[in-house]
Amino acid sequence: MSARRIEKVSFRTRRVALFDQLGPGLVTGAADDDPSGIATYSQAGAQFGFSLLWTLLLTYPLMSAVQLVSAHIGRVTGQGLARNMRSLLWAPAVNMLVGLLFIANTINIGADIAAMGEAGELVTGISGHIFTIAFAIGSLLLQLYVPYHRYARLLKWLTLSLFAYVALALILKLDWAAVLHGLFWPRIAGQDAVVTIVAIFGTTISPYLFFWQSAQEVEDIALHPEARPLIDAPSQAESEFSRMRIDTWFGMAISNIVALAIMIGTAATLHSAGMTSIETAADAARALEPVAGHFALLLFSIGIIGTGLLAVPVLAGSAAYAVSETQGWRASLERRPKEATGFYAVIAAATVLGIVIDWSPLDPIKALFWSAVINGVVAVPLMMAMMIIVSRHRIMGKFTATPGLLISGWLATALMGAAACALILVR
Repeated sequence: MSARRIEKVSFRTRRVALFDQLGPGLVTGAADDDPSGIATYSQAGAQFGFSLLWTLLLTYPLMSAVQLVSAHIGRVTGQGLARNMRSLLWAPAVNMLVGLLFIANTINIGADIAAMGEAGELVTGISGHIFTIAFAIGSLLLQLYVPYHRYARLLKWLTLSLFAYVALALILKLDWAAVLHGLFWPRIAGQDAVVTIVAIFGTTISPYLFFWQSAQEVEDIALHPEARPLIDAPSQAESEFSRMRIDTWFGMAISNIVALAIMIGTAATLHSAGMTSIETAADAARALEPVAGHFALLLFSIGIIGTGLLAVPVLAGSAAYAVSETQGWRASLERRPKEATGFYAVIAAATVLGIVIDWSPLDPIKALFWSAVINGVVAVPLMMAMMIIVSRHRIMGKFTATPGLLISGWLATALMGAAACALILVR
């Protein structure tokens, strides 16, 4: 058998094996339903009922396209998103974009770990600040001393608690006419609805996920001796593009199904009961009472903590990848701290600053919501940069994005830009 044939068989076998492990797309999808996402979808359902369900029907194909663009860039070039930006764009512009990402991610980390602390307090009665510090330090130590792919396989089981919202949507007696109307008839009722839509877009199509998935494709190349950047090994392209499509579309589908279930569940319980504003984690947890009863607080807390433990490394890691790539530092969660000092210093800085944010007077649930709004604004210039990169033959060689992917990616960019502009106008 020829070497070329062996290479293709090897990659075809690995493609099947991906279903038994977390691929970059599936990890990204799981991390997308982080505490910020749970809070945002819950607030949207409680405040607006079923009327904003259409946003998630719209975001699924667009977020899948954007994540495929980021994966495409990493797998073709063998370099992360920030490094590719540096090779094409003006250096100060790249630094500004990476700086915006770091700020947005730090705020998101602070909001996430604060919500995790509050969830711990709900169950135990112990101060949430203590849990916040413990979760932050624990997450940081795991990133420093345990390869991410190892403990991500364990943490994914905690995120299964989110499927309680799917069960909730299935057991409730829903007004299906209202659900279908909310899904297929877009409505924007006032200024608050615009802010919430930006938050939904921002927590679903999040900047940190772009850098994360691109970087994980680069990590995947390093972890498999037979793998090469596609620009250097075009014979691997067919199987790898197929793997990325399956992985990404499946991961984003899981993310959106859970998000849709959260919004439907909170609309059918909290909104119907007249609770249109979620002020605390306990308020959000009440949505699960029909399916979990007295265990609603526990189930909600497990979901918040599990997704937080999965997402915080993604948030901190994506910022570290971006900063390290612009500075030419070694960047890998598979390396030991002494082998990538600058990379892990950025992770530590983002996590510590996140702890500081926890001590601010802002309520964790509100912080989660507004971190999603910030992501929705920051995403726009980053998406524009990605679309420029993926269409350049000088960087991508013959593997520039297909016309369909380019159209979808630019549509997603235009959508995020329009939402951000609308937010500025109504404020």
